[in-house]
This record gives sequence, structure tokens and C-alpha cells, in this order.
Amino acid sequence: MRAARLIKMVLLLQSRPSMTAAELARELEVSERTVTRDAQALSEAGVPVYADRGRIGGYRLVGGYRTRLTGLARSEAEALFLSGVPGALREMGLEDAASAARLKVSAALLPSLRDASRTAAQRFHLDAPNWFREPETPELLPAVADAVWDDRRITARYRRDDTDVERRLEPYGLVLKAGVWYLCARVAGSGSFRVYRIDRFTALDACEERFERAEDFDLPAFWEERAEQFARSILRTEVVVRLSAEGARRLPYALDPLSAREALARAGEPDEGGRVTVTLPVESEEVAHTQLTALGADVEVLEPRSLRERFAAQAARLAELYRPR
Repeated sequence: MRAARLIKMVLLLQSRPSMTAAELARELEVSERTVTRDAQALSEAGVPVYADRGRIGGYRLVGGYRTRLTGLARSEAEALFLSGVPGALREMGLEDAASAARLKVSAALLPSLRDASRTAAQRFHLDAPNWFREPETPELLPAVADAVWDDRRITARYRRDDTDVERRLEPYGLVLKAGVWYLCARVAGSGSFRVYRIDRFTALDACEERFERAEDFDLPAFWEERAEQFARSILRTEVVVRLSAEGARRLPYALDPLSAREALARAGEPDEGGRVTVTLPVESEEVAHTQLTALGADVEVLEPRSLRERFAAQAARLAELYRPR
């Protein structure tokens, strides 16, 4: 534990001109007294750590000293490629590996480039979850992530409807979609690939046995295909609506964007009032009512009659609610 801390201290001092005891204590998560003892230990071991006295003093390496301990471990190299998603790294338990990797890269750079990580972080940040939603990290996510990185088979139990189902899986990849974690895995013995929501896992046993990854598996392409299939599979009902120009503009924001744009592309010419008639695929009448209500008077439901009557009843209730008293 202390050896790792000493290495980290050297890398920190190598990547910056100097650091105060308070700064080192914060980075190393120890007390300033421990920083003093560690600096003394490094000096006794031959590492030229020099302490500048005074109000603006601190610790620095003397004479352009550079350590050769900058080689990246595999886990650090993999984590480095994910360093743009700090929240995801933290949830998968890879934050320490990413931190060590960034330090090693910074230490190996020329002095003029050592602020690159800071300047990049000030210019790009990824916030994956949806608005107005408090994301929850699945309890078993770190264990699943370990199995993904190590190519180890897992035996997982997950909730399906009202029952628990057990599957032996070969975990290929993780996807974070709108704050929800998914596992893309091959079912052992069948060769078929499936997608599982990790927050539905109730138990997980990581095996010592490793599996051979399919060379041609492409995680982004696989996810894009499955996501499109899922989006289309839930659109089982059709409704016919008449939209104003403003309603047509806002339609992709109220419904599935791809389906809305395809429906608008198939629509005919606008009528004399500038309204266009569109046939929309929707999940259900209930969902369509919720989604289309957001368009207000810019949408008129034509079919089915039951949905039109629902909007008429809602309009009557609104008219009564806002009738002048």
C-alpha cells in the first residue's frame, strides 16, 4: 500500500513543477504529516525530493529527475480510453486505474504538455443520465465489469416478469444508455447474443473459466442494431393524425424521432389550411395519448375513433376547467 503511494507521489511531482504538502495530501488521501514522512523515505531511497520552505514552499524533484515507472498496466491502459466518462469509470470500479494511468501519461509528457488533461477536462464533459432523474448504480455492476474485462463466464440470476431466471453467460460488453446499464452477452452453449439490464440482476457468480471472444463481435454495431429492433418492436399500433406546420416540426420531440421522421416523409401534401395527415406507429393508445397531448392544438387525432374520443373528452374537461367563472 505504501509502495504504491510513494510511486504515485513521485509521478505527481514529476508531472508538476512543485506541489505543497496540502496538495499532495489531498491527492494521496493522507495527512500532511504522512506526506512529510513519505518525502523523507523517498529522499533516503535516492529520489531527489527537495522541500522548499516558506509560505509558498512545497515539494519538487531536483535536477530534472524522471522515473521509469511510467509503463501502463493493461487495466490502466483500458481505463485510460474511458477517461472521458468519469461517472461510468467510478460505477464500474475503475476510477483508481484511470487515475494511475493519467498520472503515468502526464509524467511521460514534455513539461509544456502536462496540463493537457486539465485543459481537455475544461472543454469536454459527458453527462450520460437523463434530466430530472437520479441515476442509481446497480449493486452488481462492478462484479459484472470485472468479468467483462477478464473475459470470464458468469452465472447470473435476473428478474423476468415475476420470476427469477438463471443463465450462464459470456459477458462481452457494457453499455450505458440514458443512465441505465446494460450487459451484452452470449448465452453459453447456444451462441446467441442477448441484452440484459444489470439492475435486474439479483445474484451473480463469476467463474474462473475464461471464454474465447468472437473476433468479429462489434459492440457499437451490435448495440445499434438491437436498440433499433427494440424501438420498432414496441410500436404495435397505428394512429392517424392531422398536424399543423408547428405540430409537424415538434413531432420528433414528442414521439420516437426516427419513426416520426419516417412517417412525415411518407405523408402527402398539406391541405388548404397547411395541415398534413400522417400515419404514426405508436406503442399503444394510452402511450399515444400521453405523447400527443404535448402537441396541444397542433395535432388532431383522426383514427382510431376511441383515441379521438379520448382527446375530445379531455378537451371538454379542459374547457370546463378554464371556463370564466
